[in-house]
Amino acid sequence: MIDQQGKRRRAVTGAIIAAALLPGAMAACTAGPDYRRPNAPVPAAYKEARPQPGWKVSQPGVADNGAWWSVYYDPVLDGLERRIDISNQNLKAAAAALQQAEAIVAEARAGFFPTAAVNLSAQRSKAVGVTSSSGGAVAAGGRGIVSNLFSDQVAASWTPDLWGQIRRQVEAGVANAQASAADLASARLSAQGTLAGDYLQLRIADELKQLLDQSAKAYAESLRITQNQYAAGIAAQSDVSQAEAQLRATQAQAIATGVTRAEFEHAIAVLIGVPPAALTIAPTSFRIVVPDIPPGLPSALLERRPDIAAAERAMAAANAEIGVQVAAFYPSITLTGSGGTQAAVFGQLFNASSGFWSIAANLAETVFEGGLRNAQVQAAIAVFNQDLANYRQTVLTAFQQVEDQLAALRILAEQARVQDAALAAANEAVRVLNNQYLAGTVAYTSVIVAEQTALTDAETALTIRENQLVASASLIQALGGGWNASQLPGREEIEQAAPLNFNPLPPVIPVQGQ
Repeated sequence: MIDQQGKRRRAVTGAIIAAALLPGAMAACTAGPDYRRPNAPVPAAYKEARPQPGWKVSQPGVADNGAWWSVYYDPVLDGLERRIDISNQNLKAAAAALQQAEAIVAEARAGFFPTAAVNLSAQRSKAVGVTSSSGGAVAAGGRGIVSNLFSDQVAASWTPDLWGQIRRQVEAGVANAQASAADLASARLSAQGTLAGDYLQLRIADELKQLLDQSAKAYAESLRITQNQYAAGIAAQSDVSQAEAQLRATQAQAIATGVTRAEFEHAIAVLIGVPPAALTIAPTSFRIVVPDIPPGLPSALLERRPDIAAAERAMAAANAEIGVQVAAFYPSITLTGSGGTQAAVFGQLFNASSGFWSIAANLAETVFEGGLRNAQVQAAIAVFNQDLANYRQTVLTAFQQVEDQLAALRILAEQARVQDAALAAANEAVRVLNNQYLAGTVAYTSVIVAEQTALTDAETALTIRENQLVASASLIQALGGGWNASQLPGREEIEQAAPLNFNPLPPVIPVQGQ
């Protein structure tokens, strides 16, 4: 008898599970519009990348391997950039957001399957005023009976996805997860670009310190010569004072560069996720060369910018949400089934005669809701239109950033050539006036002015090269840093990242801080 009852329960449960394994049997359609990527404003060519007189178009130099900073050939920068993924807290937050999006996909996929519950119960009750008993009831002094009731039951229910509402929810979840993955890549690229900019400016601060130290050394020698001339009665006391003032001012300026350098070093420490006290970047005489950065075709930018990919995936998710709301207009069918045994005596609980079962189907359709569903559809359409506008604005902004940096590099290169010529002329003026001063034909004031002009021109040339380096890093970042939309996880990868878990036990929660 026990085997017969068990077979009956297994038959009921098996019928429901079999229905769950046939999701396409009753799936008539998928409500809502199918997604198609909208057009975006894409120019045929970059305006600022067109050849200009005297300006050579650069050749490819940035590899599509993610390590775009390798164009600067600096091992220290390479080591710092590779520490971002390990310790940067903003990236960890973005990675957690991706994990959340993957879990939401698993949550939506659970709707494809039935829900089942097992219920075991034992009840003992007293009925007042009852004077007879039967079965498991026990008389209680003529004033009533005490009865027992034992039961075991397996129940399951399933709502087939007739109109594709769950499929649209999964579709939206996958698109949102892909948008989160793109956000993670965008956050990584932003951190890499910021670190590169800070590091390049730190190295320019080192070069400025070297320039000022060299100038101070030359000014110290000039002061020594002027003091000797004053002792010999050739130079005036004012010449000595001017030479000393020039030296001290340059030394003070060299010391002041330490403030800027320290700030960049501290910023880099935070980017790699360590306290500023834990990072020291030693000065170096290595001179970073401005690389040539090819912009490529404008149409390729849509696939190379993670922020564009994130905006496009958000738009796809919004499109799927329209289908979720449209599906609410259609009726839903819920299939339920249950089976088990029930007896007043525990020993009879597993007898075939104690068994019961039921199978039911329920059709539900909302006939009046005051325009709620239509409003929800219109709201979903408005969200899609908003995401569409945001996507196209993101594309426009991306092209603006590329054009800005291309223009900056082109104009700065021209400025650098002119500034180098000015610096060469200023150095020649210093040489000529210094010889004239030693010959006694000009006052020392002329030498001081010429030397100050030469130092200012050298600082300006250094600032221009700093701007070129920062613009090159910004251009690589604006071009996507070697990233490609093909790196986004596919649907299968996202679903595997958060697999369905039929374990009824609660998950193990990690200790905070791990």
